Amino acid sequence: MEKVVIVTGANSGIGLALCERLLTEDSTLLLCLACRNMQRAEAARSALLTSHPDAHVELLHLDVGSVQSVLTAAQEVKARYSKIDFLYLNAGIMPNPQVDIRAFFKGLFSRNVVNMFATAEGLLTQQDQINSDGLQEVFATNLFGHFLLIRELESLLCQAAHSSEVVWTSSSNASRSAFSLEDMQHKNGTEPYSSSKYASDMLSVALNRHKNSQGLFSSVICPGLVMTNLTYGILPSFFWTLIMPIMWLIRIFTNTFTLTPYNGAEALHWLFLQNPESLDPRSKYHSLTSGLGKSYTQPRKMDIDEDMSEAFYVKLLELEIDIRRKLRERNADKDAHKQTVSGKEQK
Repeated sequence: MEKVVIVTGANSGIGLALCERLLTEDSTLLLCLACRNMQRAEAARSALLTSHPDAHVELLHLDVGSVQSVLTAAQEVKARYSKIDFLYLNAGIMPNPQVDIRAFFKGLFSRNVVNMFATAEGLLTQQDQINSDGLQEVFATNLFGHFLLIRELESLLCQAAHSSEVVWTSSSNASRSAFSLEDMQHKNGTEPYSSSKYASDMLSVALNRHKNSQGLFSSVICPGLVMTNLTYGILPSFFWTLIMPIMWLIRIFTNTFTLTPYNGAEALHWLFLQNPESLDPRSKYHSLTSGLGKSYTQPRKMDIDEDMSEAFYVKLLELEIDIRRKLRERNADKDAHKQTVSGKEQK
């Protein structure tokens, strides 16, 4: 039976590069591009079919930042497929990233330059906002929407005699210091992206603890420093023109500068070839590239506290209940309003 693979955020960057690599590896798989922008998704599908004309590539409208979109997309998935082999949770946002220019130039000419580029530690802040569901936008898009999607698709992911794998695209920017269990949506901080990525690391550990016995396995990857639309949005274009030669030079001395989406997708592709049961649930799998451009994958232990990851998992379940209740109430109000309007029109 052909493998069913769903990739969120598949229309560009690492997600699209992963899809290209997966089809090159296995042309018989059923690949679903789950994207918010359907015009860009269709363009991505056309590009994939140009290089793989016999491939089976489908589209799914999914905005992981919207609870209703996630629920609707999940129903569509369950109507289409009887199982899921791989669910790549790749979609993510870093809204309005701002750089501390003084810290940037100070780090550029220091011994910390490699770590600065690799992690953006102490360099980047973002301006978050509340979405229509009353959630912090970064938390909703990078973490909660994907969590809700997993919950909705458990019947396809947790099946007897069948192993499925959920793969999170995390980041070297994931920082324990940026996350607070008391403020898990990061309402009061300035590093929502870092917080959300550390949250995905913790959630992956918790999912393995709760779901491995049901056939669901979760892994986390770090793509390294990749030049994507998200990355290019951090600095003005003239800055990238200035520093790109420096970055290529640094790449000779560090393996975390993957730079291209193809190289950044290395760990995602590597996991596709592994037996999920053999993977370390507490490791993050890093895409790395040698100075000569050869890509490879390396596991590194994550800094995760078991008790905190369990407490976080419980809080997510509680939030899910609350969000579903609010959505039902909102939909009921909409229905009541429609009936009122309809009644007035009939009169």
